[in-house]
Amino acid sequence: MLPRFQHILVPVEFTEKNLTALDLFFDLAVASRARVTLLHVIETIDVELDSELEQFYAKLQARADSELERLSQRFVAAGLAVDRKTRYGKRLLEIVNDIVERKADLVVMSSHKPDLAKPLQTWATLSYQVSVMCPCPVLLVK
Repeated sequence: MLPRFQHILVPVEFTEKNLTALDLFFDLAVASRARVTLLHVIETIDVELDSELEQFYAKLQARADSELERLSQRFVAAGLAVDRKTRYGKRLLEIVNDIVERKADLVVMSSHKPDLAKPLQTWATLSYQVSVMCPCPVLLVK
């Protein structure tokens, strides 16, 4: 029997690979009656903020709001509680901080198949870094 998860957090980038991860864990979320958080991190640029950059971030935020709303509908239709969150900053730090703050007990992320001929490239990916830093189980969907 699968463990019952209370809160599943899913970092999303709005790619086809993310849709695969969402599809895979949907049944698990429904079976667990888990609360789901869809998290998107807008990577910030380390420069002084001006009006042009503010407009750029505003466009990214608007897209994120729209995409998170669209992705959440399947979970809402299944009767699950869904949080949609956008954070700004460095992806690894923001994802791990959100996991800790929300007390998620499972993280689901899309990943890639490791290339055994180039192991250093595998360990440098965001999904593997999150899996090492995360205080709870991480399901990497390859």
